[in-house]
Amino acid sequence: MRLKTKLVLAISGMVMALVVASSSIYVLQIVHQRVQDTYDNGDFVAHQIFFVTHEALEADLSSTQVDTSNPQAVREATEEILQTDPGLNSLMQSIVGYSRPIYDVAIAGPDGRALLHTDSMVALSGNPLPVRENFKVVRDGSFRQQLAMVYGPPKVYEISVPIERDGAPFGSVRVGISTVFLKSELRPQLNHALLLSGIAILVTFILAALLSNVALRPLVLIGRRLDLMTGGAPEPEHEAARGDEVGMVTTKINRLGKQMRDVKEIFSALKDNLDQIMANLQDGLILFTRDSKAILVSAAVENFLGVSRELMLGHNVDEFFLKDTALGRTVLDSFESHTPIAQREVETEDGSRVMVSLDFIEEGGERIGALLTLRDAESVRRIESEIELSHRLAAIGRLASGVGHEVKNPINAIVVHLELLRQKLQQADPATRRHMDVIGSEIHRLDRVVQMLVDFTRPVELRLTELDVRKLVDDVTQLASPDAARQGVKIERQLPVESLLARADSDLLKQALLNVVLNGVQAMPQGGTLSIRASKEDDEIMVEVRDQGSGIPAEIRDKIYDLYFTTKKTGTGIGLAMTYKVMQLHHGSVDFESGDGRGTSFRLRLPLLGAVTDSREFAVPVPKKL
Repeated sequence: MRLKTKLVLAISGMVMALVVASSSIYVLQIVHQRVQDTYDNGDFVAHQIFFVTHEALEADLSSTQVDTSNPQAVREATEEILQTDPGLNSLMQSIVGYSRPIYDVAIAGPDGRALLHTDSMVALSGNPLPVRENFKVVRDGSFRQQLAMVYGPPKVYEISVPIERDGAPFGSVRVGISTVFLKSELRPQLNHALLLSGIAILVTFILAALLSNVALRPLVLIGRRLDLMTGGAPEPEHEAARGDEVGMVTTKINRLGKQMRDVKEIFSALKDNLDQIMANLQDGLILFTRDSKAILVSAAVENFLGVSRELMLGHNVDEFFLKDTALGRTVLDSFESHTPIAQREVETEDGSRVMVSLDFIEEGGERIGALLTLRDAESVRRIESEIELSHRLAAIGRLASGVGHEVKNPINAIVVHLELLRQKLQQADPATRRHMDVIGSEIHRLDRVVQMLVDFTRPVELRLTELDVRKLVDDVTQLASPDAARQGVKIERQLPVESLLARADSDLLKQALLNVVLNGVQAMPQGGTLSIRASKEDDEIMVEVRDQGSGIPAEIRDKIYDLYFTTKKTGTGIGLAMTYKVMQLHHGSVDFESGDGRGTSFRLRLPLLGAVTDSREFAVPVPKKL
């Protein structure tokens, strides 16, 4: 509810309460006074008739020869006296005629029948008079009962005065009071009072609305300033400042708004940078307050806990870490004991292993928060092994380069001297020439191996061009088809409709993919299907080569990228090492997934055109083995 509405209702309510209270008192006094006057008038009339009746009976019965021991004779004499007394009848008729609230007057005998009545028909009928409620009930009743009498249905009440003779009940004087006349007298006054109350309340409501507008106008101006301040809009500078308290508050708000906008801009920039860092962070980070509520959660945490960030932010640590899990017990126990965790490896229920570390942030000896870090232990070990592999490859490359250059010169000398020896031994026997041919052939093979070694370690000059990877897959499929046909292998391609453009060295990338495809063909000596699938994933092009061979044994999976490592009798051990190097040069990566008896799947990833800058020097990623 708005403050203006509350103010209007409050003022109107207070005035309404005062008006209702004063009106109620006024109406109560009017009603009570009129009811009291009516009762007093009726009681006076009843006693007046009582005295006149008593005098008439005393005078007439004493002068009349009546047997007082005979009740019937006394009753008949009494009726005759009352009915023939001219003063009593005229008094009763005049009272009914001139007093409006008095409905009727009657003198009743001990049996309740009318001895004398202002309505002659009632007296002649001889029936008992109707029982009526005493008017004292209205006089002594509550205000609500008196209002019910005024606004309720018409009713006749009664005021009664008993008549006694010789100490025994003789009858009673009954005066009927009709509410019809009271209503006709009270209703106009009450309606007038209610009308004035309603007008007062309505006027008060209008005045309260006007007063609230005047009183709240400065607050409205301040609210507009605050809206401009929170909305980021600049304050109008041309508006002159007021000299009253509102002007002072407005000036301070303008100053505060400028400070808040500056802080908001800095905070927005920091928040955007932090959100970008947290979204790209591979480790799971959770920052807690001193009361263990999460206020900062990285996107990677969802992968570790399986809970969305929205259900963690602002919630206590025990709401998303559960005691019935190994990871939850470790974290919750540390929070309860206020003991930090230094790189503890925890095995989860699904068999994965997580590196957990928890540091409590303190200032002045008081705990102000905590930082929880979650890392994939398998990924850590995988990265360590891949770094080790890169170091091995680099060391092997340096060694191979030196050995290659050292061996190349003696081989050249041996070839020269072998040719000279052939010329001098032209007449040698066939056996000698055969041995010389074998030596020459082996020397040439050794020279080719050394040349390949030198080529592998020599810096490669990339010839980058824009190419469609789909065309590259087609060319590799065509080159590998003869070998695949001899092995009984069927090559299937799955290529998208849209182009997969990349900037790369076509020859090197073709050789790298061909090495993987030929390995897949050779892994199926009994035939099978080799599938090549190319697709786009985010900012990368992924080419997957899947065979149906026996898979790579687990004990040699860490060695397949090593130079000269091979399990084939005629293999050189350079193919996958060359593929790995080519993908490095193109700022890409190569990983594989293999299972015993389930074949092997190699995945070559390459940046899309425009994903990286055109440069000859790229960061060297390490291969992934899944």
